[in-house]
Amino acid sequence: MTTTTRALTRTTLSAALLSASLLATSSPVLATELRMGLITPPQHIWTQTAERLAETVAERSDGELTIAIFPAGQLGDEPAMFSQMETGLLDLGLMTAAITSQREPAIVGWFTPFLFDSVADAARATDTPAARQMLDNLEDKGLHAFGYTFAGMRHILMRDGRVESLEDVGGRKIRIIPIAAMNTWWRATEASPTPVHLPDVYQGLQNKMLDGVDIDLDALVGSGFYEVAEHLTFTNHMAFPAVSVISQSTWSSLGEAERALLDEAMQEALAWGIEAQIEAEEKNLALLEERIDVFTLEDAEAVFGDANQAFDERFGDHPVIGAFQQEVAERQAGQ
Repeated sequence: MTTTTRALTRTTLSAALLSASLLATSSPVLATELRMGLITPPQHIWTQTAERLAETVAERSDGELTIAIFPAGQLGDEPAMFSQMETGLLDLGLMTAAITSQREPAIVGWFTPFLFDSVADAARATDTPAARQMLDNLEDKGLHAFGYTFAGMRHILMRDGRVESLEDVGGRKIRIIPIAAMNTWWRATEASPTPVHLPDVYQGLQNKMLDGVDIDLDALVGSGFYEVAEHLTFTNHMAFPAVSVISQSTWSSLGEAERALLDEAMQEALAWGIEAQIEAEEKNLALLEERIDVFTLEDAEAVFGDANQAFDERFGDHPVIGAFQQEVAERQAGQ
């Protein structure tokens, strides 16, 4: 290689490096993608809520901030996803209040028996001071909480007949979510509360390993449980919220504008999810009334009086739970 050729090569290489350097300094910041996990299947209201959030965030950020949704427990069950968020391996989650209550005990207040008559009634309690305190208490657990949305109210689906008294559940295997609130309440009915993963409930009812299930209408219809258990007793005995959370490490890494955008989009998505669930309650009930026996237990609160008392004795002394119950009662009395 001649001296002239070497000089030209050095000049060309220097120009290329300078061009690359200028391009790097003038290029926009790479887009940020957040990962969001849920246990609900794609058709569930909560998954639709998450997808609505993702669409809004991508649109308003011009694609600079995006959210990848992982439904149906693709990233593990809820305890696993909580652990991932607390260590920063997962960014966002729309988690059941049931499992969230294992990290913040005050959230058990949402499962106070017969505190609410409907999803709309429960939704009105989300802005009470105690409800906000429950979310604030997650801050020192590696999580930042945005707010609540809801699946349907809880009812009782049985294989062999309606529930008209405690005798109809005594000794029966009733599938519950394995949290202290539900376990305490159901044990006081003298039923046999049985934790079973939701995907296994259909087979459990079909092969008679389960006699019934504590369930909301969304999960009942979406999972087709009415095909293997034909007696739904309408009780409205508990609400069933979800809590939207983000890892504190992720939240801290976002800029002020990104936080504001994400918070606004989240609040809109959660509100949409509540309204969609209220409509879904009516549609799900209409479908079930056409296919199975649907019975309304008019005096359900009195029938389950002993179970309600057991709940109060175990959880009623918690200051935030007590404040929540009082705030809700005062609001309902003032309506």
